[in-house]
Amino acid sequence: MERLSIRNFSAYYGETQALKSVSMEIPDRQVLALIGPSGCGKTTFLRSLNRMNDFVKDFSVEGQVLLDGQDIYSPEMHPVILRRRVGMVFQKPNPFTKSIFENVAYGLRIQGIRAKSVLKDVVEKSLQAAALWDEVKDRLDDSAFALSGGQQQRLCIARALAVEPEVILLDEPASALDPISTARIEELIQELKIRYTIVIVTHNMQQAARVSDQTVFFLNGEMVEMGVTSKIFTTPSESRTEDYITGRFG
Repeated sequence: MERLSIRNFSAYYGETQALKSVSMEIPDRQVLALIGPSGCGKTTFLRSLNRMNDFVKDFSVEGQVLLDGQDIYSPEMHPVILRRRVGMVFQKPNPFTKSIFENVAYGLRIQGIRAKSVLKDVVEKSLQAAALWDEVKDRLDDSAFALSGGQQQRLCIARALAVEPEVILLDEPASALDPISTARIEELIQELKIRYTIVIVTHNMQQAARVSDQTVFFLNGEMVEMGVTSKIFTTPSESRTEDYITGRFG
């Protein structure tokens, strides 16, 4: 079953076209990796899936992004509700200047949830799901900035999970982390895909090969090729994909 359907989707920054008529189906409960050289459109595409680009001046789109059959750019879709359903974790950990507990509880409090028992339960479950609970359970009142970079990134994942999204977008979530923290994030992605649809932008080819079920190659705003990750990395259909993967350019 497809969680997201993208149909002839184009994106513009003013007069500059960043994405050119992209169409794809993103299956439920799989990991989709977006690869391609810098400036190829993959981050623009990722941020279009929960309308984060709405904050960018002169950004406009054509075509459709359907979430469970509903166009996310239709007037009926409120961006705040959308971002609750499609969570995002950024390249650099961005915890709030609050305690570990309050970072995870933040989205629930915005929804008006005040019951301490509910908050406590969801915070614990979310931290467990983000493989962080055992490391922080005795210091929930500490500042989030007391955590290491890798722990902060897992805290941001826990914060995204707390509002029970359907899709998780990861924008190079391990690029600022050391190898051990990167391995933890990759393990976590494998655990989370049992329950969530995950789309990840990564510059790291090995990482894409390790964590994803399907891979999309972008070049100059165009979706060149999409397929099962093992096939994309061993026998791609397009010569441009092969040239990029073998390091001839990019």
